[in-house]
Amino acid sequence: MKVIAINGSPRRNWNTDLLCQEALKGAASCGAEVELIHLYDYCFKGCISCMACHLKTSMDQYLCFYKDELTPVLQKCLDADVLIIGSPIYYGQVTGMVRSLMERFLFPLDTYAIDENGHRITKRKKIVPSAFIYTMNANETQLRQYGMDQRLRSNEKNLKGILGHCESMYCCDTYQVNDYSRYTVTIFDPEHKRNQKEIQFPLELQKAYNLGQHLVELSKNQNN
Repeated sequence: MKVIAINGSPRRNWNTDLLCQEALKGAASCGAEVELIHLYDYCFKGCISCMACHLKTSMDQYLCFYKDELTPVLQKCLDADVLIIGSPIYYGQVTGMVRSLMERFLFPLDTYAIDENGHRITKRKKIVPSAFIYTMNANETQLRQYGMDQRLRSNEKNLKGILGHCESMYCCDTYQVNDYSRYTVTIFDPEHKRNQKEIQFPLELQKAYNLGQHLVELSKNQNN
């Protein structure tokens, strides 16, 4: 059982990374082999639309044909039994690095073909339980008020369409910097943010741990 978590944040040992680490601890507690990948360690592009993966002769090819530093990461994602992608929210969406990863990972597994029932044909038949872990400044009310949850569900839908299962965890109202007085930030109450980190964030870490356990159990059930 291989579980891969992708830290799609440029920061280490901060909100997104810590939640990914905790999800992997939960997975490891169920006997899984785990690995954390820091996406910002790699230099790569998004899809270059070469269309090589959609040639009729490429139906048995699952890996993006364009070779760069992301290639071994994509291979690990393909080999995983569980995939977790963590990302902070920038302007209502995942980071550009995560978006590029998704393009390169999903497009080679998809097709523009449909079966006799009109359903999209995908190359990957194995169900791989997956999840997104999102971190954001917005609180839960703002998440829904501004429709961010609806926009982010498109990521879940895309991953589910290829891997067969995807769910999302939202970590809202996060503590962004250690000293708010140094920055041009006046819309947040630093004391409130500090309390969120000390009181709420440990609860989010537990949710991430539980998520890791849950996804491993789902994978075990799928393979039985």
